[in-house]
Amino acid sequence: MFHVKHDPMKVRNECPVCGSKAFKNFDQIPDYFLTKEVFTIDQCEICGFLFTNPYPPKETIGKYYQSDLYLSHPKSAFSFLAIIYNLVKKINIHSKYKSASSKLAPGRVLDIGCGSGDFLYYCKEKGWEIEGIEPHEEARVFVSKMVKKEIYNPDRIIEFPDNHFELITMWHVLEHVDDLDFQLQQVSRVLKKNGRLILALPNYQSYDCLYYKRYWAGWDVPRHLYHFERNTIQRLSKRFGLISEEIIPMRWDSFYVSLLSEKYANHSFSFFRAMLSGFKSNRKAKVSGEYSSLLYVFKLK
Repeated sequence: MFHVKHDPMKVRNECPVCGSKAFKNFDQIPDYFLTKEVFTIDQCEICGFLFTNPYPPKETIGKYYQSDLYLSHPKSAFSFLAIIYNLVKKINIHSKYKSASSKLAPGRVLDIGCGSGDFLYYCKEKGWEIEGIEPHEEARVFVSKMVKKEIYNPDRIIEFPDNHFELITMWHVLEHVDDLDFQLQQVSRVLKKNGRLILALPNYQSYDCLYYKRYWAGWDVPRHLYHFERNTIQRLSKRFGLISEEIIPMRWDSFYVSLLSEKYANHSFSFFRAMLSGFKSNRKAKVSGEYSSLLYVFKLK
């Protein structure tokens, strides 16, 4: 039986995208990953945006990341999921770099939420001048040693000059940040006029979400404070002078998300079921465009 009792939570009284005060309950999703606590997802009645509400404040949200199985951290357990994840990550890193840097000459890159540092390290090998931001101290220390450069906490972004970076990347990060407005204001400020912003985000319009419903690992409450799809991220980005150039499918994500979702649903033969689900999701997305995760490429107006 799941428990709904939480530590003190923060409540949103306005939609983070359009500012409307009219929203309704969309669903209640357990934190299958760690605590088994149940969290509410609200939906704006004006723009349709989904957001976790209420949600843990900065002072307590750290406890929801305290697991060696949280694979965006450098200290991952040697589980089957971790092995699969790291294998796919190695295969996927070149594809991520190619999508992010296409037609850009190496310059300055800022990776926000750099996690275990693989993307930054790859960029450095390709001749980029790298900067990284990561909220978790253990990860900052790990990545700093790996790339031989200091990795900063999130407050550091205000110290970067205007119009400074040719490339800014946020790989599955925007859904975690507390203050969307502040983050996107700063990103728009430090991005060069001819530069590029990359946002990789889960997509709840995908087949794997529709199939797994509450078990879908892409909900990841309460670590995911927001839940995006094409229309809401486009509407949000325009407020900060960001124009969409391209939307690129992230095909590998459907398999890993399905694998986690199968684990949460406690199905037998979970690996084979997950591979089938991931395949179906990508096949259906060839027609709909609704892949498990989407990579949004933005530029400034």
